[in-house]
Amino acid sequence: MRVVFVSFEGIDGSGKSSQAALLVDRLQTSGVDVVSSREPGGTALGERVRELLLGAEDVSPWAEAALFAAARAQLVSEVVAPALERGAWVVVDRFLHSSLAYQGGARGLGVDAILELNRTAIGGLLPDRTFLLRVPVEVALARTADGRRDRIESEGAEFLTRVDSAFEALSVRFDAVEAIDGTRAEAEIAEEIAVRLGLL
Repeated sequence: MRVVFVSFEGIDGSGKSSQAALLVDRLQTSGVDVVSSREPGGTALGERVRELLLGAEDVSPWAEAALFAAARAQLVSEVVAPALERGAWVVVDRFLHSSLAYQGGARGLGVDAILELNRTAIGGLLPDRTFLLRVPVEVALARTADGRRDRIESEGAEFLTRVDSAFEALSVRFDAVEAIDGTRAEAEIAEEIAVRLGLL
């Protein structure tokens, strides 16, 4: 079983967090050393940045992009790189492609500009595999209707549609991004991911 760095992406309500957790459980049950984290967050600094990003009333697009990149840089330095160096798997709920979709695409800052900013911040360390959970925007909104939404989640269907379109374009542009139908049962999706990773 080869060491691998896996990220999960998708619009809010796509099921990415659940699939990240299910993969971690599968690996742990198999006796694999695995480290899991989320973005923004995963470190003391990252969690403070998370509060700023998701709780503040007004954040300019470039300030938002820079804060995400800063939190990601800390996560790589403190969590991801050390785990990979010791031979552990790393599973993260969101990583680089979220910034490309949300800030690069939906915010209109440009995918290439955000890619360059982040490549520098994380020293070029990218996931080996990125699973993009795809669900219709109306399904995602229905799934999150009962919960408390943060600043970004509260921007509505039009913004979420732009994010979804940006994610779709990323899955075409980058070979490491694999789109998965997220409308199916959790167990079915988890099994497909396990197969794609060579765990079954």
